[in-house]
Amino acid sequence: MNLLANVVLTVQILSALGVIGLVLIQHGKGADMGAAFGSGSSGSLFGATGGANFLSRSTAALAAVFFVCTLALAYMGNARPASTGSVLEGPAAAAPAPAAPDTGSAAAIPGAATPAAPAVQEPASAASGAGQTPAK
Repeated sequence: MNLLANVVLTVQILSALGVIGLVLIQHGKGADMGAAFGSGSSGSLFGATGGANFLSRSTAALAAVFFVCTLALAYMGNARPASTGSVLEGPAAAAPAPAAPDTGSAAAIPGAATPAAPAVQEPASAASGAGQTPAK
């Protein structure tokens, strides 16, 4: 599949460069007025009007190749391998095991009381905290 995508991408790049080149060498609508009054473009390779017709048809053909390659690359880029179903239908992921209790602490010894944390009292004037020394 990767080789096919590379070939299609190469064809797309070449067709894009071809379209750019063909558009740049085509004459505009105003260039036909000079040929009508005898500016000498009737002696060109494709004749008086054959060049414009050939170039416009070549541009249309290369543009069609470019669009087909673009659609093919979009299809190949969006193709996904066949799956067994939705992610939600699959087996649930294992939840992490709860942490085991610490066996070396006083809470693990039956009948032992856990010491209570000392209560810290804030002074009543500690609204801003500026100019206060930390308690030790």
